[in-house]
Amino acid sequence: MPRVRASASPVFTPRKASRAQQRAARTGFAGARRQARLATARPVREGTDDEAAELRPTYPASGRPGAASARGGKLRLPAHRMTTATASGAYPFLAEGGLGADGIFVGRDVHAEGAFCFDPFTLYNSGRIEGFTNPNTVLAGIIGMGKSALAKSLATRSIAHGYRVYVPCDPKGEWTPVAQALGGQSIALGPGLPGRLNPLDAPPRPASVSEDVWRTEVRTRRLLLLAALARTVLGRELLPMEHTALDLALDLVVSQADAAGVEPLLGEIAHTLGSPDRLDDALGNHAGHMGPAAQDLAHALRRLVRGDLSGMFDAPTTVAFDPGTPMLSIDLSRLGNGTDDTALVLAMTCASAWMESALADPDGGRRWVIYDEAWRLMRHVGLLERMQSQWKLSRGLGIANLMVIHRLSDLLSAGDAGSRGRVLAEGLLADCSTRIIYRQEPDQLDAAAPLLGLTGVETQAVSALTKGRGLWKVAGRSFITQHLLHPTERDLFDTDARMSSWPN
Repeated sequence: MPRVRASASPVFTPRKASRAQQRAARTGFAGARRQARLATARPVREGTDDEAAELRPTYPASGRPGAASARGGKLRLPAHRMTTATASGAYPFLAEGGLGADGIFVGRDVHAEGAFCFDPFTLYNSGRIEGFTNPNTVLAGIIGMGKSALAKSLATRSIAHGYRVYVPCDPKGEWTPVAQALGGQSIALGPGLPGRLNPLDAPPRPASVSEDVWRTEVRTRRLLLLAALARTVLGRELLPMEHTALDLALDLVVSQADAAGVEPLLGEIAHTLGSPDRLDDALGNHAGHMGPAAQDLAHALRRLVRGDLSGMFDAPTTVAFDPGTPMLSIDLSRLGNGTDDTALVLAMTCASAWMESALADPDGGRRWVIYDEAWRLMRHVGLLERMQSQWKLSRGLGIANLMVIHRLSDLLSAGDAGSRGRVLAEGLLADCSTRIIYRQEPDQLDAAAPLLGLTGVETQAVSALTKGRGLWKVAGRSFITQHLLHPTERDLFDTDARMSSWPN
């Protein structure tokens, strides 16, 4: 129906008209103008009371009528002073402002309805967030919630911001296609494969470190690695004499290797531990003989030389480390996933030690080091000690570590409350200023929520998160973020291909 248009204009009245005639003209003009307004008004249709009721205003544009409208300056309230922390609770409907636009685009902030960006180095250098003391991150989520896709997305998008990405242990081989698609490199290790890595390789000395200091640093790293490997195989703490045997064997092998101009090997360490006479001569006139103390150590390291891990870490490195590659991963998927994952954990430790030594240059730029399937390491105290010592160096080396686990209870599997393993696991968590929590089962949250500092509302929210949505706790500030994937990323990061494919 076309809209009716009507208007009214003053009529001409002669100059010599009487007052009664002028008054009648004005009255007629006012009536015509009123009729024009009514004609142009929208007609009110009947039977539309329930139609779009939520769109109709409750009160007219002039405001609520009556004395309760608080208009006209009649309402007087007492002044109240509060801090901004209290004000945020008094006005709960204000959305979080986010972390800023600097950094890697992650997705959408669910509450603020804006873009969510994250860059650990930018946040650390800017000092905008109080309590953000390190660039390390922990990512936890049950299977199928998009945890792996987020880790790969952070890695690939970081490359565009000048980062380099290193995955020292890839137990499932999921990072190999990602590295190859980005022009990076993947090193496959396993029985019968040509790749060899020597975990005792000494990294190049930084220009800012003296020769004596660097020699001491390299020796400390090698001793921590050897002690962690022996402790994992033996399943117990090392005795004082066993630590002494490792010290003597390492010094003897390093002296011979330096004289020959080569790097020391694990096989030579195991052979020296099996030669008690050489250890006794190196010990000198101290009381006791090193033969019985070194016997268990020699058999423990022999597994890496002649056992199921032979041919991977018992020879000089055959792969050159390229610091300029955008992504480097070490594929350990050919080692299998049996009930006893000790062999895989030992391989993860050796591969991590080799790559971490190669990343020891503090001038290497910004780098991500991603520990996938890190829950396997939680049950081994020696490996946790070595991992924690590496994380302590992250700020000085310009490295952001990302630890990926499945359940929050994985942190509790390191040992009983107060045990050495639990303390180390809690220390790793404390060294992570960023904690990303995807969906968890409710029974997992009761014990782990105090470790993460989750409030009651956050704990309830974590148990109801949908796929791709996670709780980000960045130094005390909390965000619910929906991770957004590009179609190309979705195809490249798909870990459910075997579940969704149908046989022909």
